[in-house]
Amino acid sequence: MSFQTLKNGFLIALLSSFLVACSSTGKNDGSASGVTGDGSGSGVTTGGAGDSGAYGDDLSAGGTLATVFYFDFDSTNLKPEARAALNGHAQRLKSSPIYVRLEGHGDERGSREYNMALGERRANSVKEYLVLQGVDGQYIEVISYGEERPAALGSDESSWGLNRRVEIRRR
Repeated sequence: MSFQTLKNGFLIALLSSFLVACSSTGKNDGSASGVTGDGSGSGVTTGGAGDSGAYGDDLSAGGTLATVFYFDFDSTNLKPEARAALNGHAQRLKSSPIYVRLEGHGDERGSREYNMALGERRANSVKEYLVLQGVDGQYIEVISYGEERPAALGSDESSWGLNRRVEIRRR
């Protein structure tokens, strides 16, 4: 096999993987989002029993701990409901340390660069809170997707409210 054939095969496989990853829209129809039509809400969403996006079925407590934390427009401040859920995560992470990833997101408003930085600041605010609760920061990875991975498509407050978030996942 020539190098060019191998290279083309690799590029096709990589592109296919990317397209499959981008095509999944998730199960969120907005009905259990914790965000009302005007974008207000509790600021947290719990993972369902089959939600492996959380840091795992074994640690999601049957969906009782929030795994998605919502933010107000252009804000990195944690809502009281998010702090309460993060206290539960902190207790678990202190008693059974595992590596987790905090994925920061923003809505489509603002430049891509600004939203990447905002997503990172949001994820860092969650990390800082967990570390203040006694979680070892070496187990926490922060990543920002900015506006690149929306939870909801749309250009309205309801969609934007779903996209301004940090998700905690097992690494």
